[in-house]
Amino acid sequence: MSPDDAETPGGASPDETHAADGLDLAKALARVTARSTPGRKSAVRRTTERSPRSPGRVSGAHPDDRDPQPLDAALTRVVDDHGWQVDLKVASMFARWGELVGPEVGAHSRAESFADGKLVVRTDSTAWATQLRLLAPSVVRRLNEDLGHGTVVMMEVLGPHEPSWKHGPRSVRDGRGPRDTYG
Repeated sequence: MSPDDAETPGGASPDETHAADGLDLAKALARVTARSTPGRKSAVRRTTERSPRSPGRVSGAHPDDRDPQPLDAALTRVVDDHGWQVDLKVASMFARWGELVGPEVGAHSRAESFADGKLVVRTDSTAWATQLRLLAPSVVRRLNEDLGHGTVVMMEVLGPHEPSWKHGPRSVRDGRGPRDTYG
């Protein structure tokens, strides 16, 4: 068989069917190739499913989680995901102690610790400790209004750190400290 006797994919001889520009030959080849290619759509579908960037998701014109988010929305989502709401409220309570309990009480006391609903407050003097113990129910109510109901269950008020006069293994019971030696 000579090259002149070869048939085109459409079944006719080359001299009969194609024009000088070869456009009809290209169309015939494209048709034959398209018929012999198995399932082009399934191949395209497989490549989008295996995409490492977004498995199973197709990007679109509508907003979704992958779009840039405002900083406050992103931080709110992180706080909610980790369950840090109460911890942040308690930390803000420590920072705003004087504002929450009033400037006069806040000047003579400070929140020391918070665990399991128990707030420990340290005062400058025993007189302020007594005053704050009397105000404890109203302070707990005010803190729960700000932090959320049931956050502060109990408030323990401690006086100032007192020096210990017990040094060593032996000490005198009911002694008066250093004043005892002077008379």
